[in-house]
Amino acid sequence: MDTLTDSCFLGFDFSTQQLKVVAVNGNLEVIHQNSVQFDSELPEFRTHGGVHIHDDKLTVTSPVLMWVKALDVLLEKMKNGGLDFSRVKALSGSGQQHGSVYWRKGARQTLNQLDPQQHLHALLQDGFAVQDSPVWMDSSSTEQCHILEAAVGGAQCLADITGSRAYERFTGNQIAKIYQSKPNEFTETERISLVSSFASSLFLGDYASIDFSDGSGMNLMDIFKKQWSKSCLNAAAPQLAERLGDLKPSTAVLGCVSSYFIERYGFSKSCKVVAFTGDNPGSLAGMRLQEGDIAVSLGTSDTVFLWIKDPKPTLEGHIFCNPVDCSAYMALICFKNGSFTRERIRNECAGGSWDSFSRVLRSTPMGNNGNIGIYFDVMEISPPALGVHRFDHDGQRVAAFAREVEIRALVEGQFLAKRVHAEKLGYKIIPGTKVLATGGASSNKDILQVLSDVFNAPVYTIDVANSACLGCAYRALHGLVAETGVLFAETVRNAADPQLAVRPTPGAEEVYEPLLSRYAELEATILKDQPK
Repeated sequence: MDTLTDSCFLGFDFSTQQLKVVAVNGNLEVIHQNSVQFDSELPEFRTHGGVHIHDDKLTVTSPVLMWVKALDVLLEKMKNGGLDFSRVKALSGSGQQHGSVYWRKGARQTLNQLDPQQHLHALLQDGFAVQDSPVWMDSSSTEQCHILEAAVGGAQCLADITGSRAYERFTGNQIAKIYQSKPNEFTETERISLVSSFASSLFLGDYASIDFSDGSGMNLMDIFKKQWSKSCLNAAAPQLAERLGDLKPSTAVLGCVSSYFIERYGFSKSCKVVAFTGDNPGSLAGMRLQEGDIAVSLGTSDTVFLWIKDPKPTLEGHIFCNPVDCSAYMALICFKNGSFTRERIRNECAGGSWDSFSRVLRSTPMGNNGNIGIYFDVMEISPPALGVHRFDHDGQRVAAFAREVEIRALVEGQFLAKRVHAEKLGYKIIPGTKVLATGGASSNKDILQVLSDVFNAPVYTIDVANSACLGCAYRALHGLVAETGVLFAETVRNAADPQLAVRPTPGAEEVYEPLLSRYAELEATILKDQPK
């Protein structure tokens, strides 16, 4: 590692609301961080929270050129910040999962011949057959989900192949919808990328392969054979294998950066591009998750994920290929109602102040005197339900809570849901279990205290909130040696250890064990009462 002290490794994250980057040196020390906020720094795209929510409230997209222009802005910021691109030995990155990009015929040629005198967004303004990419918040492809599940023998059969039942946001169903609703644009499409492989294509100056881990989130890939499932492809759209290209291991080196980056920014000709992956797999790498630990990412969406060796797909949650170990898997449960819901309750009940919000959490009792709140501002994924549901200690529905009760009900409800759904997949909280927290809300110790109490386990954080970026910087370094059999854990052994944030409050287990059962029963009732 000593020979790498002067080296630099970049990890990018094309997330929902911003583009971020972390640079580490060969000793895994963070030497540069930067970001571009889509809404405020690229106002011409008129996004809110990085997306456009359409009139039907189901269709949610982001402008592809916004992501391209964000990369232009970010690289200029990094250059102006003094980052020496010639030191960069390898780069990797992640993208918000399930987003899809549709390259227009001829775009490959454009990528191959990028003019270093011009910005990327100017060069690629005509490069996309679909200008607005469907993203993970989209839930408009229900019909396509039914068709896909029927084609392979049902929801469980699809999960047995792809790791997940059909989900509206998953790329295969989004592709099917584009094929059906925009046939001309589909015909014009030369290649379909995920956000992750689209981003790596920009750096390669050529179409980048989709990696195993992010490819697992498409409802199109056989996660055990690690190849496209023909039955799934056929159910989605014609000539899809050609448009998707070959899959590659998440640890693969795809090539070197294109001459565009060498000439415009001074990258080395030998700088390697390691396969980009999804943001959740990127976070698993960033937190150096180990078998037995649970990670909770608290962001725009909240996610719970785990390293596993023996996957058992069910109708709930997802199994993906592991991004740092091709022989392992990761399990993931995604909850749409994350930071936006927390921010709404903060605004309504704490005057927009996180300090006030935190004070309430500290001053209210564990278990909230038996009051439980379930908050689905938008259609949730696990379970598929909508609406705000409040129950008193007797299990009776109530129209409203006092603001102090509401704040604790929200936070407890979100974490009770995470544990209930994790245990449905067979997870067990055992002595020695660690909870690793990341994402925006992981900086709030009072929120983490509730997490620790509900899971009855210590909560650790890593010292940068941008775990996906950090993980991809680590993955860039690992990519240089992965083919020789060096393990990811060995590559990152010198990285800073996670920091202990909080331990569970004595007596937490006695409070939350009965609440977990009650929460599961109430959620089942809500699901039963949802309009079909």
